[in-house]
Amino acid sequence: MRACVIGAGLSGLAVAHVLKDRGIEFVCVEKALDVGGVWRQPQAGERGPGYLSLHLNTAKQLTGYTDFPMPSSYPLYPRHSEVADYLRSFARWAGLLDHVELRTEVVSVRGDAEGMWTVVSRGPDGAVVSRRFEHVIVASGHHTEPALPDPLPPGSDAFAGSILHSLDYRDGSDFAGQRVVVVGLGASAVDIAADLSRHARRTVLSVRRGLHIVPKQLFGTSVDEIAEAPWWNDMSFAEQRRFVEQALLVARGRLADYGLPEPDHPIFSSAVTISDEILSRIRHGAVTPKPAIAAFDGRRVVFTDTTSVEADAVVYCTGFRMAFPFLPAGCPVGPDGSVELYKRIVPPDRPGLYFLGLVRPVGAITRLVEAQAQWVARLMEREETLPPAAAMREEVGAYLEGISQRYGRTQGASIQVDVGPYLGELREALKV
Repeated sequence: MRACVIGAGLSGLAVAHVLKDRGIEFVCVEKALDVGGVWRQPQAGERGPGYLSLHLNTAKQLTGYTDFPMPSSYPLYPRHSEVADYLRSFARWAGLLDHVELRTEVVSVRGDAEGMWTVVSRGPDGAVVSRRFEHVIVASGHHTEPALPDPLPPGSDAFAGSILHSLDYRDGSDFAGQRVVVVGLGASAVDIAADLSRHARRTVLSVRRGLHIVPKQLFGTSVDEIAEAPWWNDMSFAEQRRFVEQALLVARGRLADYGLPEPDHPIFSSAVTISDEILSRIRHGAVTPKPAIAAFDGRRVVFTDTTSVEADAVVYCTGFRMAFPFLPAGCPVGPDGSVELYKRIVPPDRPGLYFLGLVRPVGAITRLVEAQAQWVARLMEREETLPPAAAMREEVGAYLEGISQRYGRTQGASIQVDVGPYLGELREALKV
């Protein structure tokens, strides 16, 4: 068979649609019970980031597929269950369900001297199957292994409450009447803190480092629509930064006025947090900001400013580590922890292996993934050719150097992209 697609979330379904349209033989393997990726609500016994209050942070018209828009009845920012229904409807409409093997986990992916790839997978009955493919497309995302502080603050072993990661959080009603500390200031942290504040007796938000909090809309326009607008992309980077800084001062003022730490970096030098709710919940007294956790003491959580609160639960919203245990060591994450991919897709020394959706844009990801899928299909059909490995490594190095200067050298930063320039780069490669 020609291609194996790993993952049946938004990215996996996008590339499967392109392959089917082009008549390229493929199979898509998905370890979950259904298609939908992170948007599918985990069933009993499953772990997953699809908590009940999860909504899109990007507008539906940019998050839906080009050939299959989201229903007009959907709100601008649909909830997770609507997105999951939409993704399954897309898979059905595109005729992809017959190509998807559910409850099938990839055990290993290895290349051979003949330029083929052997994919070993385990099916729902436990049977292990080995198959060879010309191409393997990894679209399994990067919300895989939960990242917790290592080590946890002193006293965590004896903490009388529960400590969990956002991966195991389902609904605020599960904590009705409890006192809960949420750790972090990223998307899941502010979502979960706002959700808990409607059920818990008290909700505390523990923040170690300030991040820029951006509302979903500025001047009545969704921020991801702004990111793709021609007038925005005609601006220089300095002009874009100045424009957003001024807009945020008008929209929400200073974060210090809410009791949150001011960011120690200019906007677009780190990931931003998109939220319409968290600042309002703080202003209404429903969420109380606190600094980082210094220690646990019995049932008390002690913060770095020496204040403390009693808590029944602590929810760490501290992100995920990228993990591809089925791949050879060092692929695609290099020795320093950075993701090393040519055009954010191709590992330079492994022809026939591709990564889709392994990017973190400020804006909607769907148009990027669709363009990635088209480019990969052209490579598979030999309508395009890759440059020599040395040239690809040079491009990767230049990209990571730019990332390091702007964001610092971290694993998460290494997959950061600007929507307009990156989409333009892909479309140029596609000659669109």
